[in-house]
Amino acid sequence: MAPARVDAEKDAQHELEMKLAKYSRGQGADLKALGDKKLKGQLSVKERLYGQSAKAAAKAEKWLMPNDGGILEPDHLEKTYRFSQRDILTEVDLLSSRKPFDMILPVLGPYNIGYTSNGRYMLVGGRRGHLAMMDMLHMDLIKEFEVRETVRDVTFLHNEQLYAVAQKKYPYIYNQHGTEIHCLKEHGKALKLQFLSEQFLLASINSFGQLHYQDVSTGEMVANYRTGLGCTDVMRANPYNAVIGLGHAGGKVTMWKPTSVKPLVTMLCHHGPVTAVAFDRGGHLMATAGVDRKIKIWDLRKYEVVHSYPQRAQSLDFSQKGLLACSNGSQVEIYRDFGGHDYKLYMKHKIMKGYQVGKVLFRPYEDILGIGHSMGFSSILVPGSGEPNFDTFVDNPMETTKQKREKEVHALLDKLPPETIMLNPNMIATVRAPKKKEKKTKKEIEEEIEDAIEAAKNIERKRKTKGRSKPSKRAKKKEEDVFKAKRPFLDQSEEINGRPDKKQRIGEEVELPKALQRFAKKPQS
Repeated sequence: MAPARVDAEKDAQHELEMKLAKYSRGQGADLKALGDKKLKGQLSVKERLYGQSAKAAAKAEKWLMPNDGGILEPDHLEKTYRFSQRDILTEVDLLSSRKPFDMILPVLGPYNIGYTSNGRYMLVGGRRGHLAMMDMLHMDLIKEFEVRETVRDVTFLHNEQLYAVAQKKYPYIYNQHGTEIHCLKEHGKALKLQFLSEQFLLASINSFGQLHYQDVSTGEMVANYRTGLGCTDVMRANPYNAVIGLGHAGGKVTMWKPTSVKPLVTMLCHHGPVTAVAFDRGGHLMATAGVDRKIKIWDLRKYEVVHSYPQRAQSLDFSQKGLLACSNGSQVEIYRDFGGHDYKLYMKHKIMKGYQVGKVLFRPYEDILGIGHSMGFSSILVPGSGEPNFDTFVDNPMETTKQKREKEVHALLDKLPPETIMLNPNMIATVRAPKKKEKKTKKEIEEEIEDAIEAAKNIERKRKTKGRSKPSKRAKKKEEDVFKAKRPFLDQSEEINGRPDKKQRIGEEVELPKALQRFAKKPQS
């Protein structure tokens, strides 16, 4: 056998052992010290099953997740936030070194950015009417044009073929060639846009505080609600359950779905206006920032604050691997979870002094953070932010034209109705718990008592000898039957009306008026 082949087999075996250690349940039970044969046999079977499951998980990871995510690893006294982009670029491969860039466009800013779900295409919108769409894989400009009016927000729809732009008066929908397809006048002066890909719903919040949901596949306006909390431009969709989160000027964060007139949840998060909201990919974490100079991490399963940091932020975003980016003035900071939702500073990036960062957004399936600022837009490397392995049935950055068509058809066929948007999507396809029986009214109980008494009176008894069937005894038996029939209904009426005949005991803690204190029993010493 060739030495190279032996080394390759050893490396593969070593890699498999490392993955096994990752999925194993620790040290097994000491079976030799056990005297009980039955318990020993049961534990040995369980240990064997644990080993088989760990081996299967390790093999599945080897074939289905071939790429490992990178991360910044400092030496003993180094800090990761001290590494600059120049230091990172000298260590990465040639392909990754071409991804970060700075595009200076001082006339038409500040800029908003958006990515497709597979991370291949980027859409940028300048406040003064500049729109551009780029292919980030080949770094090609697909289309660039000016609408000559204010642009407040941009977002892609189900793919790069269509995108929505919130302009001065109404939101517009354009295709990839820059042709105007629709003008959505019912939305009014939209400030923020969000697209829910599973339901094909375009959500917007306008200057009057109205939340609109429109189905882009049929054009139907699904919902139109007044939030009642004033104008806001802070809106973000939860990727886990498609619930829309809104941040308001009173420090509240509300969560909405298209089938509910009132918010599902209303949380008082800050002592001032909310400036940014972001949701984790798993849907259980929410980050909020406010004018009170605090960033808070919330656990949405308990609606409690996990951590609070004294930091100001204008924009927040979670990456696919859980990194949190926040912008403050001309500085961008990235935080990483070091266990137990304990976010600590991971990276820093400072752009040119005087530039004001408007929006930060992680690019899916890439270790890239997009930054839209007052003088253009930038892209920086953030190791460990993107998912290294993509599922081609979900998102495929390398998809062909035929695959795009098939995916679009499948997405329309699998489109979910608006009713599936809820706080806990695991409730879908489960059996609803039976409702508790409502208590009967007093009139219904009286009617049932009368029926039971009539039934008890009509009971026929056998005639007995030796004086046991005397009229007095028969009447007494009939009275007992009537009382037995009435008893359960009397108990029900006592539960409804209480028991007024039961005297309340006077304890030591009850303070009586002075006129009645002399009648109270003295405590025994």
